[in-house]
Amino acid sequence: MSLQWPGAVASASVVAFDLDGPTGGALIDGTIWSAPRRFAEGAYDVTSALPRTLRILERHGVTATYFVPGWVVERWPDAVRRIADAGHEVAHHGYRHERFADLTPTQQRDVIARSQEVFERVLGVRAVGYRTPTGDWSAETPAILVDEGFSYSSSLRDDHTPYLHVIDGEPTRLVEIPARVDLDDYAAFAYSRDPDYPSSGDRIAGYRPVLDNYLREADGHHAVGGCFITTFHPKVIATPGRARVVDRLVEHLAAQRDRWVAPAHRVADHARNAEERA
Repeated sequence: MSLQWPGAVASASVVAFDLDGPTGGALIDGTIWSAPRRFAEGAYDVTSALPRTLRILERHGVTATYFVPGWVVERWPDAVRRIADAGHEVAHHGYRHERFADLTPTQQRDVIARSQEVFERVLGVRAVGYRTPTGDWSAETPAILVDEGFSYSSSLRDDHTPYLHVIDGEPTRLVEIPARVDLDDYAAFAYSRDPDYPSSGDRIAGYRPVLDNYLREADGHHAVGGCFITTFHPKVIATPGRARVVDRLVEHLAAQRDRWVAPAHRVADHARNAEERA
């Protein structure tokens, strides 16, 4: 899909965070309760790193999207309410950060229903956006998202411009906002101990070259009229030092008048309306 962006802007950008907390395999199989340090590291995501990202966004007048597992919304309701109260979008990210490719269609629907119930109870809204927790899904997932009333997904890595999902040869109203894997902060900043991850290769990358990569990628998307969207995790990129990378990137995005910086649901609505008018 070749998009005409609103007004005179040349491209779109979405500042997006995955607020995972301590969710993931260790929570799902219960082993996290025998390793409380891992839970504490996950809690840092919500209690320390999240407020830092909110301050950065407020300073630059940018509205973002946070993809949050239902369990995190349930466990830290006040923190997640602060996201919504600040005007940011809170979107779906599984319940316990499940790997959707391993779930049956029925199990996927159960995870979505459970999370939506939490969103409605805690935030008073149903999520309209979805990001697969682990970067993959099953062949049935797009149709499930359509059936469950989602407006968009930001899960795939197959373009730099939003497009409509096609199911059985028919276009749907489900917009995909693709995100590149190199714009996931885990690629540069997420080395950890116990266990060592990743098990080989570089450890923590230098902050200046990572920022340079992000800025160049943002400007590259801008030059071709695409949609730049991040996959940032507060616990990874919003430590006191790395938060400066986020601050500089958000400042750069917000400073350009011909770049539209908006939450994902607004980009999706524009993309859908543009395609339907075409």
